Amino acid sequence: MSRRGNPYDDPQAESFMKTLKVGAVYLTGYDTYDEVAADFSRFIDEVCNARRLQSALGYLSPIQFEDRNARTPVKAAA
Repeated sequence: MSRRGNPYDDPQAESFMKTLKVGAVYLTGYDTYDEVAADFSRFIDEVCNARRLQSALGYLSPIQFEDRNARTPVKAAA
């Protein structure tokens, strides 16, 4: 994130922070920073990557998009 207090510098980071706050912080009500840090990777894996739909991916979750568009391995030339 760039300049302090300017949401137009990095809209992707601002959007993610909003998603994190609304989806985890406000609902859970953590008491300490350590609780937030411990739950952060779970939130990314279970919410952002597994359930949250991304408009840039055709309204699929990142996991659904990767499953649908997985490439089959190509045999190397002998």
